[in-house]
Amino acid sequence: MIVVTGAVGFIGSCLVEKLNLLNLKNIVVVDDFSNHDKNKNLAGKFYSQAIDRSNFILWLENNYDTVSIVYHLGARTDTTEFDYEILEKLNENFSKSVWAQCAKHDIPLIYASSAATYGLGEFSYDDNHSLVNKLNPLNPYGKSKNNFDKWVLSQQEGPSFWVGFKFFNVYGPNEYHKKRMASVILHAYKQIKDTGQMNLFKSHNPNYKDGEQLRDFVYVKDVIEILSHLLKIKINNGIYNLGTGVARSFNDLVNITFSSLGLTANINFIDTPKDIRDKYQYFTQANMKKLNLAGIKHDFMPLEEGVSDYVKNYLLRNRYF
Repeated sequence: MIVVTGAVGFIGSCLVEKLNLLNLKNIVVVDDFSNHDKNKNLAGKFYSQAIDRSNFILWLENNYDTVSIVYHLGARTDTTEFDYEILEKLNENFSKSVWAQCAKHDIPLIYASSAATYGLGEFSYDDNHSLVNKLNPLNPYGKSKNNFDKWVLSQQEGPSFWVGFKFFNVYGPNEYHKKRMASVILHAYKQIKDTGQMNLFKSHNPNYKDGEQLRDFVYVKDVIEILSHLLKIKINNGIYNLGTGVARSFNDLVNITFSSLGLTANINFIDTPKDIRDKYQYFTQANMKKLNLAGIKHDFMPLEEGVSDYVKNYLLRNRYF
């Protein structure tokens, strides 16, 4: 069996669909299933069992011998969450329990870290393990992810195969439930449909013009291609970046969204909310050398192609992945 935690979430539900496309249906989906609207992400997908997150560690202890790999993608991903007890419980302690079971029973483990761990990028966006203890995340979410990465690297015992992926700015279908944390593309689509225009945050950094803040935007289809590829090959254990390696501006992103809708761009700029202004990344770009050298060389979709596919084949058709 393949286990996917966070299975009703954005990346998790897309991974379940990808596994189904590979004719893999003996999948155990793990999540908090109380959000019935969010559960639509699993509609039409094939899986063998659904386990509530609160019962998963005991279930894994009792069923470890039937599990071939765990994709631990579940987390509290809200970068505006400031109740650290929640983040510590879900992103650190729960993840430690998953690791402990996988280590004890030697179950391969792939887990989700985040580019939010890099903070302002003072130490570059290099996934060298020697830098992990130096990083200064800008928000509690990034701190919780970095704390788990640090803990993992301090462990003497672990599964014989494990990988952590620092996801950069992932976008694509099945993210509607993320609300404020959804990609700018989804926000742009909704605003454009409602008002014919899009509001972007002004730059409060003199080094960047309005809308020229840069991110490494990566399409979820590329992410799950790499995740599923690890069913067939093994790479060196460690923490790896997962982005395209190319930074693009928010202006680019929104202009492509307008173009995908067959419309002329109409962009306004508004103040960045004060609660995130001092914790705002103006530039991210994954250094992908380590993953490439590990043997995974993937041709990522250009932003123009990924956004067009997302808008035309999913948002306009009200489709899930």
